[in-house]
Amino acid sequence: MLSLTVAERLTLKGRAHQLKPTVIIGNAGLTESVLKEIEVTIKLHELIKIRVMAERADRENILAEICTKLNAAAVQHIGKILVVYLPNPEEKKIELREMPRHKGKKPLTKKQLGNR
Repeated sequence: MLSLTVAERLTLKGRAHQLKPTVIIGNAGLTESVLKEIEVTIKLHELIKIRVMAERADRENILAEICTKLNAAAVQHIGKILVVYLPNPEEKKIELREMPRHKGKKPLTKKQLGNR
């Protein structure tokens, strides 16, 4: 499973805010055909939103399963919406910024990053 730093996650959350869900997982859950559709879509867009119609515990399991099977990173899980990121080495569509630094050369905290 791919891991992200705080700054990368914040950047991706900002970019995902305007996206619409591209894949919807219904009552049948995460089937092989849905997983293939997620794989195709994430290769095209690198960052996708997934709407899941299931209970909260099931959504957390589905997110973990998607990330482990596709070697993707979980960016965000709010309500029924999951945000997943997988960089495409052939087409670098999304540039991730380095962690901003201030005068003391220490990384900024989450609170300081949120004020920017």
